[in-house]
Amino acid sequence: MTPALSPSRASDFKQCPLLYRFRTVDRLAEPPSPAAARGTLVHAVLEELFELPAHERTPERAVQLVAPRWRALVELEPALAELPAAEEDGDKRWLDQAGALVRRWFELEDPTRLEPAERELYVEADVDGLVLRGYIDRLDVAPTGEVRIVDYKTGRCPDERFEGKALFQLRFYALVLWRLRGAVPDLLQLVYLGDGRVLRYSPDEADLLAVERNIKAVWAAIERAARTGDWRPRTSTLCRWCDFQELCPEFGGTPPPLPITAATLALEPSVAGATPSDRGACVPTP
Repeated sequence: MTPALSPSRASDFKQCPLLYRFRTVDRLAEPPSPAAARGTLVHAVLEELFELPAHERTPERAVQLVAPRWRALVELEPALAELPAAEEDGDKRWLDQAGALVRRWFELEDPTRLEPAERELYVEADVDGLVLRGYIDRLDVAPTGEVRIVDYKTGRCPDERFEGKALFQLRFYALVLWRLRGAVPDLLQLVYLGDGRVLRYSPDEADLLAVERNIKAVWAAIERAARTGDWRPRTSTLCRWCDFQELCPEFGGTPPPLPITAATLALEPSVAGATPSDRGACVPTP
C-alpha cells in the first residue's frame, strides 16, 4: 500500500475529520453540486479553448464551446442534467451563467498571448514515503524559464483573512513540483471568475518547507484516526454546506458502521479525490 494524499482530501481533514471519513473511507455518494458542476464546465471550456489557434481564442468562440461541453459532461454523468431542470428555462439560464464566467476570464487574461506548457497536468511526488498528488489547471513557462501555476475558480475571491486557506492547494502543487523538478515555482495565481479578481503569491523554499511540515502533521493525524477509528467531527460555519448533516452526531445523526477495510481506505485515498471533477468552485468562507 502506498499512502497518498491530494490537496482536496487534506483540506477535508483539516476542515473536519468526519468529512474526510465520509468521503475517503465510507465513500458516500454526494448529490451533484451546482457550483462544482459549473466549475467543471468552465474548466473544460477553458482547456478546450487552448486547442484553437491563438487568433481564434475570442470570447465569442469560447461561449460557443459552452453548450457542447455541457452536453458531453451530461453524457458522462447523466445526473448533472437535473441541476438546471428545476428552474423555468433552466438549461438556457445555466448555460448563460457559465458563459458569463467564461467571458469574464477574458477581462483577466489574454489567451491570444498565452501558450500553456501544460493543462490539466497530473503531478505526483513521494515525500518521505507519502505520495502527494493532484491536477494542476494550467502550468505556464516563460521563455526565460519562470514557472507559473494557475488555477481557475468560479466563485468569488475570499477576503484577506482567508487567503492562506485559498492558496493551500497551489502551495501544495508548488511543493510537489519543487520535489519533482528541483526548482521552486516562481508564481502561484488564483483566477476568480465570480468577481473578476486575481490572487497572486510568490513562494520560496522556506514557505514550501512550512507547507510540507503542515501536510506531514495532517497525515500523522489521519494515520492516528485510521488506527483508532476516531473520526470526530469539527463544527464550523462550513457545516451549513455539508451534504452529510443527517449522518453527523453534531446534528443528531449516526455515522454508518466503519468498513472492515477502513484503516486501509483511509491511508490510500482514491485518486478520484484529486480529479478535476471536484475543482473550480470556491468553498464558502465563514
